[in-house]
Amino acid sequence: MLSAVAFCVALGFGILAPALPVFARTFDVTALQASAVISVFALVRFVTSPISGVMVDRWGERVVLTSGLSIVAVSSAAAGFSQSFHQLLLLRGIGGLGSSMFTVSALALLLRVVHSSQRGRAASAFQGGFLLGGVTGPAVGGLVVAWSIRAPFFVYAATLGLAAVVAVVFLAKAHLAEREQEVSHGEEGKIERLREALRDRGYRAALGVSLVTGFVVFGMRASIVPLFITEGMGKSASLVGIGFLIAAACQAVLLLPAGRMADTEGRRKAMLIGTVATSIGMVLLTAADVVTNGWGTTAVAATALFLLAMAIQGAAGAFLASAPAAVVGDVVGGRKGGVVVATFQMMSDLGAVLGPLIAGLLVDMFDFDWAFAAGSALSVGAVIVVLVMPETLHRTTASNEDHPEENVS
Repeated sequence: MLSAVAFCVALGFGILAPALPVFARTFDVTALQASAVISVFALVRFVTSPISGVMVDRWGERVVLTSGLSIVAVSSAAAGFSQSFHQLLLLRGIGGLGSSMFTVSALALLLRVVHSSQRGRAASAFQGGFLLGGVTGPAVGGLVVAWSIRAPFFVYAATLGLAAVVAVVFLAKAHLAEREQEVSHGEEGKIERLREALRDRGYRAALGVSLVTGFVVFGMRASIVPLFITEGMGKSASLVGIGFLIAAACQAVLLLPAGRMADTEGRRKAMLIGTVATSIGMVLLTAADVVTNGWGTTAVAATALFLLAMAIQGAAGAFLASAPAAVVGDVVGGRKGGVVVATFQMMSDLGAVLGPLIAGLLVDMFDFDWAFAAGSALSVGAVIVVLVMPETLHRTTASNEDHPEENVS
């Protein structure tokens, strides 16, 4: 069910995203102001994540999830009727709150009702819905925009409404309390409070990896790589599309196998593969810029390095989409833990906010290779964090070896 909801949400957003800045420019605003329409959604989503976590703990996932989807649907439909830039900006901010509510509650529900032996695969299936919708959305969006620049807002609202209906129908039949008891039985920890979770080395590692993933994958790759191809390498934007398509294809192919590995061979191994692959991908991008600067923009080697880097980073995304979330589920141990899950989600959002800013500053001050080198260093740091983390799969004993503070009486 959650995979279907994720697909509907990502499909609608994929349809809307390309049209947003174009629609904003119809109000005769600057490029910076048009970009703010996208940024305000992410900023409000980031700021309100803790509030969404508290809502989940107080009212439960089903209420917060359906309410969040409804808020984004209504605000998006209203945004389609915007008569000024400030109206559009306000409504996108309200949509950010709804997105935060949906994301936190959906992940919290997923981790609470899925047994530890299935969490990696469940997280992969959930992310697969987002991936498939995200790839399909822009293709459909081109046709919708051709009809009307306002139409994507209403299509997005419709897909969100469909997602809300699917969620309501499924959750009405779900026996969450019984499922929680079944999942949490025999699992050690059962942590619901953030203060307790922060004592766990596995949880801290998941936070660190989530930050790096947001910084490198969602932030830097989405903002700097297109500029590197078109300005640094002097290639057409079509090469950017090919690179991102290769990354998406590699991630899609490996999503379920990566989730299966996290469930059978351990979260730590899957996270290690993901962080090492991310590091290699960033190093290859650094090398591509060095080759471009040394051999010129016509160098075939630079293009080959770029495409290889995107393939490797796509593979890395498959492992990092499932294993860190599964670690959080192991730490929560089948309980709600809304704030614990929200903090994990916030780290990815924080990375996505900081990534473009820091990378853009490094490009302005130095060159693209400096930005990619910074991403490489951060990725290597994530590898070190994973190397020293404990395995969290199948915590069924009361040894508390990962909670030494709790053993002190």
